[in-house]
Amino acid sequence: MDILKILSRGTKPNPKKQTAKGSAAAVAATAKLPSAGAVPHPQLFNDPVSSSSRGKKRKRKNKSGDKDAEDDWPGNDDEDDLSDVDFFAPPKPRTEAVQQHNEEDGEGQKKKKNKKRKVKTLDEDECKQILRSHRLKFTLLSESVGGVAESEARAVEGKKEKRKTSKEGGEEEGKEKGPKKGKLAQLWPQPLTAFGQLKYDYGINQTLADNITRQGFKVPTEVQMGALPLLLQPGTALGDKEMEKGVDFLAVAPTGSGKTITFLIPAIEGILKARGEVNEGEEVKNELRAIVVAPTRELASQIVNEGRKLAIGTGVRVVLMKRGLRLQAEGRAEKAEEDSDSEDEEEKPEEAEHDQDEDEEDKEDSDEEDGDDKKKDQKEKPLARVDILVTTPKILLNFLSDDGKLTNSKRTLPTVRSLILDEADVLLDPIFRKQTMAIWKSCVHSDVALTCWSATMASNIEALVTKHLSKRAKHFNISRPLIRLVVGLKDTAVPNVTHKLIYTATEQGKLLALRQLLHPASSSDSGPPLRPPFIVFTQTIDRAKALHKELQFDIPLEAGGQARIAVLHSSLSDQIRSKIMTKFRTGEVWVLITTDVLARGVDFAGVNGVVNYDVPTSAAGYVHRAGRTGRAGREGGVAVTFYTKEDIPFVKSVANVIAASEKQAGKAGSGEESVKKWLLDALPKVAKEDKRKLKVRGVEARRAGGKEASITTQSSWERRKENNKRQAIEASKKRKRMALQAEKQGGGKKKDDDGDEWGGLDD
Repeated sequence: MDILKILSRGTKPNPKKQTAKGSAAAVAATAKLPSAGAVPHPQLFNDPVSSSSRGKKRKRKNKSGDKDAEDDWPGNDDEDDLSDVDFFAPPKPRTEAVQQHNEEDGEGQKKKKNKKRKVKTLDEDECKQILRSHRLKFTLLSESVGGVAESEARAVEGKKEKRKTSKEGGEEEGKEKGPKKGKLAQLWPQPLTAFGQLKYDYGINQTLADNITRQGFKVPTEVQMGALPLLLQPGTALGDKEMEKGVDFLAVAPTGSGKTITFLIPAIEGILKARGEVNEGEEVKNELRAIVVAPTRELASQIVNEGRKLAIGTGVRVVLMKRGLRLQAEGRAEKAEEDSDSEDEEEKPEEAEHDQDEDEEDKEDSDEEDGDDKKKDQKEKPLARVDILVTTPKILLNFLSDDGKLTNSKRTLPTVRSLILDEADVLLDPIFRKQTMAIWKSCVHSDVALTCWSATMASNIEALVTKHLSKRAKHFNISRPLIRLVVGLKDTAVPNVTHKLIYTATEQGKLLALRQLLHPASSSDSGPPLRPPFIVFTQTIDRAKALHKELQFDIPLEAGGQARIAVLHSSLSDQIRSKIMTKFRTGEVWVLITTDVLARGVDFAGVNGVVNYDVPTSAAGYVHRAGRTGRAGREGGVAVTFYTKEDIPFVKSVANVIAASEKQAGKAGSGEESVKKWLLDALPKVAKEDKRKLKVRGVEARRAGGKEASITTQSSWERRKENNKRQAIEASKKRKRMALQAEKQGGGKKKDDDGDEWGGLDD
């Protein structure tokens, strides 16, 4: 039976057509799907530990010295739930301390409010047990000015010396001269075991704490458990008062693990703390203190929506950067700094190519600058009231510089104290690197905290961050440690998603395999059970359009027809893209065909699966594509990847990611793994140069526009016939236009077959 017809019907089973056994099996299968409202599991990892103390309820001494008395501080128990409160119980007698507190005057209340609350900390062994149980690893990448940067420089010098001596025939001598990189220090900060601790232990703003509770956050995810204490009170979390000035932070956590909430809470709390330090009688103003940079407009809009939910009632304004928005900027530098990195110079052709594509995407942004000289006499718009600005690199750079390029003068943002890079690996990749670095350099305050977030982070990106932080520290004469958090295995997909790697041989095989997923003949099909809604990723915009055209009539009319399939790519306007996103979230669209524009960060809680119609251009690309399903630990997500003969030289990177993810999920050696060992051994290793070309251009055969790039089931004869018909229609229209133009030029008179002129029929 057609699954699309089933989805269009009611959820109540028909007892006449369905047995009790089949009904129970169908309900059990659909109940596990993300689209069925499956309960999220915030914590992906919770490994058992050998210590007997783990799992027992912690005891503390009370005022009378009784060791067995439980400490009743709020947030101590993960099971603490506000729904258990009895609102009709008689009021408890007030203690003397409470009565004395209520009788204090306003000055006394203010002193008590400003007094720091002492956080109840765990000892180091307990921290180690909890962090290891949830697979959290903290590493100190740099602790002072030039700390790790100097070691990195020595390592680079050693490599250069090694290459030099190897060319001269002294390879062994070169190996001895290259210094060994020291082992990085591992840290064990205080973990966050419940969101109640944010209010009662870390003293965050009452309104912010209420908003967190209202959003339903109770149990923190791994990245929230490790990062929030470190970002809110680093000195307390690490047990070092010198760390209270703040830290630079780099987090590598699985997709859908709550990274957005993790960096928004400290940003909002920092603004509220700064307002609390304003002297009495002074006006509290909205001042730009935090910038969140995201690579796509869809992700930036999503961050704004989440930030506004957390900022309700606080007065903190979270604003999306748009054309014409005026920010609090000062001065103009005579010339923007040029990036002197050799890496940037090597990647100039790639950057130029991407900049051309991005200029086409952001054509509306660049058009704004064309009429600036004509509008100088017009009245300027007032400054926007912004506390947290969420933006993409291009549109903010258009505001900072005259034409969106680094060759002209630019503005600076002196009030910014926090720069947050969401999907930092792509923002610091050669694609966006110059734009991101220009934004970073415009934050001229000496105390700017940098936090980087992503599900994948290459070692060269970490080295780049460390290098520029060291330069900035020397320039401003400051010392701020850089700490990295890795959740689980680095650069792997989420363990709760089922991965499938399917060989289809040809492009026609891909189309047939996708149609088989849309219309499974029976439940015993060899393919994985994949039910709408799901996302289909293609390599290029043209292929996305072609696939949409091919599939738009595959869904029957009684199930919604072609309205159930949509295509989204960067060539569409913001308004159309927003409408498609809304329809997909509300369930009006079941199959969304797109490019990598939706591969990063965008949260779809109810997506049942992802289909990689074209192989991702990198291992990181696969991690982010597969991360569109299985959000917040939801079970039942499926990631299917098709590959053909042309993809065989490049598919091993994807196979390695799948194998590592299944190993992390405990499937290795159990017979349940989708990528067998013999397949990994048989696939050719991808060369470094091929990886670089694939990341920039994708599979070249699909860009040529030939037979390998076509997505259709029509024969060449049918396509030729259709093309001839289309050309004949265009030629006929062209002749009519030419005849109409000739008629206008001839004064509206025509000649009949006898050569006589006539101007039309008389009334």
